[in-house]
Amino acid sequence: MAIVSTELNRTEGNKTMPSAYASWVGQAVILQVAAGDLRVPLRGIIVGESDGTIRFRIGDTWDIDIYKPMILAVEQDNWASLVMN
Repeated sequence: MAIVSTELNRTEGNKTMPSAYASWVGQAVILQVAAGDLRVPLRGIIVGESDGTIRFRIGDTWDIDIYKPMILAVEQDNWASLVMN
C-alpha cells in the first residue's frame, strides 16, 4: 500500500508546483478512469496522493489506490451535495 499525503508538490528548477490533484483533495468528484479498453466513471472523494497514485474513497469506508496514468478526467460531483442532504 502506498504512503499517501494530502498534498504533493513537484519541483521544477527552484520553483515548487502543487500537484494537479491537490485542489481536489477532500472534495466529492467523479473520476473518469481507463482500464484496458474500458472507460469507467467512479464517484467518490480523493483523500490523498503519492507520486504515482491517487487514494480514492468510494462509499464510506472503501479506499482504493488508482494509478495516475489511468485517470482521464476529474469532474466535480454536483449530485453529492443533494444526496447528503
